Amino acid sequence: MIEINGITKKFKNETAIDYRDMVFETGKSYMLLGASGCGKSTLLNMIAGILSPESGSILIDGEDMTQKSQKEKDRFRIERIGYIFQDFKLIEEMTVLDNLHILRLEGVDTSDAGDILTSLGIAEKKNAKIKHLSGGQKQRVAIARALVKKPDIILADEPTGNLNFAIGEQVMRELCEVSQGKTLIAVTHDDRLAKYFDEIIDMNEVTGGKRDLFSEQEGK
Repeated sequence: MIEINGITKKFKNETAIDYRDMVFETGKSYMLLGASGCGKSTLLNMIAGILSPESGSILIDGEDMTQKSQKEKDRFRIERIGYIFQDFKLIEEMTVLDNLHILRLEGVDTSDAGDILTSLGIAEKKNAKIKHLSGGQKQRVAIARALVKKPDIILADEPTGNLNFAIGEQVMRELCEVSQGKTLIAVTHDDRLAKYFDEIIDMNEVTGGKRDLFSEQEGK
């Protein structure tokens, strides 16, 4: 279970986002829906320990991640979180399989890589270089890379943002299917994909929007 309590994130451009309290239950899928700039990706990055909030707490199975060192956060992310980035972050000159096996450098057991590629319908491309794949194929490899870690939590930042709707819908459906039993939190701006998730969270309502800290200081 992931609990978000009293989180505020400040930015260098003198703005801040305040988040209302939220709970993400183990084994359920959540869509974070909202316009650009409402704090969706920022929340994912704070859950993953990539960013730190200025106040509040993020509890994962009762552990306050905001109190951990960056090294501890990084280790937790490697061991328990699968992160699917919007821009894939794959190594273009390496093969599909090598992009999964490279996680061995982090101590990840990638022996199930072939089975995961098969479940995502991309096993026939395992020896192809990433640069030769289509956008939908690259996204499936990015999903496979997240799943090969056998994570408890999957975070997906606009996983269909670079795809047309037909391919994006198929990829999102596959992502939700292979994430059964795990906690899936996916960011998107496309409400047409809502039917594949257990719960929809409108981030325009969850956050108070961005506050202009400079203007607040001027008004004091």
